[in-house]
Amino acid sequence: MTASPHRPIRSYVLRMGRLTDGQQRAFDEHWPRFGLSHSDGLLDYPAVFGRDAPRVLEIGFGMGQSLVAMAAAAPATDFIGIEVHRPGVGKLLHSMAEEGVDNIRIYCHDAVEVLRDCIPPASLDTIQIFFPDPWHKKRHHKRRLIQPAFAEQLVAYLKPGGVLHLATDWENYAGQMLEVLSATSGLENTAGAGNYAPKPESRPLTKFEQRGERLGHGVWDLLFRRVQ
Repeated sequence: MTASPHRPIRSYVLRMGRLTDGQQRAFDEHWPRFGLSHSDGLLDYPAVFGRDAPRVLEIGFGMGQSLVAMAAAAPATDFIGIEVHRPGVGKLLHSMAEEGVDNIRIYCHDAVEVLRDCIPPASLDTIQIFFPDPWHKKRHHKRRLIQPAFAEQLVAYLKPGGVLHLATDWENYAGQMLEVLSATSGLENTAGAGNYAPKPESRPLTKFEQRGERLGHGVWDLLFRRVQ
C-alpha cells in the first residue's frame, strides 16, 4: 500500500504516559462534570457552562498549571482546554478540584478535529497556544502547528475583535509565527507590524518558563486581533 503524500495537520505528537494514582482518581471523579466529548458535536456553551460569558480556548494546555491559574483569576470567563495526553488532563482535573475552579471544560482529543466539529464559528474571545512543540530541527519545521492553513482556520473561530495569543521560547519558531500571522488575512498585530507583544499579566509564568528565565532564555508573545 502506498502512503498518502498529504500529511494531515495534527495538534500533538503522540507520547505514551501513565496516569499517576492521583491523576486517575481525578479523572474518574471529575471527568463526568468537566469533560467534553468530540463525538457530541457542536458545543452549546450555555448548556455546558450554565451561562453566556466571554470564552477562551487553549490548545495544548500540558499539565494545566497556567490554565488553572488563568481560570481562577477570571471567574467570569469560561475556558475550554484541549489536550490529547491523559496525564495532563488528569493533572488539570486534580488541580481544578484543589483550587475550587469550575469554569473550565476539557476535551481530551486532537484540537484540529475539535475545532472542525465542535467549536461554533466566530464564538471565541481568545484562542491561546502556549509553547507548542518547536520541532527545532530544520527538516521537521513542516510539522510545526502554526502554519498558514491552520492560522486561517483559527481566525474563523474568533469573534470580530477576538485575540489569537501565541507564546514560544524558541526564537526561530517565534519568527515563523510572526511571519505566518502577519500574512494571515483578517488578523492585525496588536503590538504593531513586525513586533512581538509584551507578556500580558493574564498569562501566568509556568515553572518551565521561570526556569528558562533564570537561565537567560527568551520568551516571545504574539497577540493578533481579528479585524472586521
